[in-house]
Amino acid sequence: MICKQLENGKYPLVLLHGWGLNSAVWQLLMDDLAPHFDVICIDLPGFGFNHQVVPQPYSLDAVVEQIAPLCPPNSIVLGWSLGGMVATKLAVNYPDKVAQLCLVASSPCFVEQTACAEQADWPGVKAQVLAGFSTALQDNAKRTIERFMAIQTMGSPSAKQDVKWIKQAVFSQPDADMLALVGGLAILNDEDLRAPLQQLKIPVRGIYGANDTLVPAKGVQQLGLQMADFACAIINKASHAPFISHREAFVRQFLAYNSTFI
Repeated sequence: MICKQLENGKYPLVLLHGWGLNSAVWQLLMDDLAPHFDVICIDLPGFGFNHQVVPQPYSLDAVVEQIAPLCPPNSIVLGWSLGGMVATKLAVNYPDKVAQLCLVASSPCFVEQTACAEQADWPGVKAQVLAGFSTALQDNAKRTIERFMAIQTMGSPSAKQDVKWIKQAVFSQPDADMLALVGGLAILNDEDLRAPLQQLKIPVRGIYGANDTLVPAKGVQQLGLQMADFACAIINKASHAPFISHREAFVRQFLAYNSTFI
């Protein structure tokens, strides 16, 4: 599938954010990406400026159905964390929308899986951690989101500065809807897109942080061995938000992945 140029001569690039956040997290990248692509930043349903647009029930398929009309055909789709799961499902449900998939600190299966006869070990977040976030949301949603932001930057040399910037950007937009917050955690907890991801025929690219405590890159690397067209880069000393803590290295890698579209 070939990415189609828009009338302005640029190829469409769709950016999808992670859980609890919104499209403001991409602000740091705009000066780097806008000269090369027609950048489309989408707030997932229930988040940011789409905080009042919440499907019920809040499911991965429902989220994808709502954002699909906002994505031009044959786009480069970059998804961070939960956004990567949405981007993967978009490529599965609407193959005409995605020419290339880029997963940033994202896993097709976020929850750690234990070995059994049918399934090998899979690294990820422990189920009780996500359950703890779900419980904490009911007590204080903002504090829970701030805690999640801190975990995302943990392990980065610039963690304090990174989390401060993320807070300023995210809280510049409306608060997320509670149904979307709970539903988003449920998606992270319940969905397993490993098989659908492996069956994609489009190029799949990954950018991960070596110090990421939420999404270990080794799982996705292992999965990539069975994929038709897969490449993965790991940024040294980066955590769960490599595009913030190591912006220059991230942009350099992303542009290298998409050199044919520039």
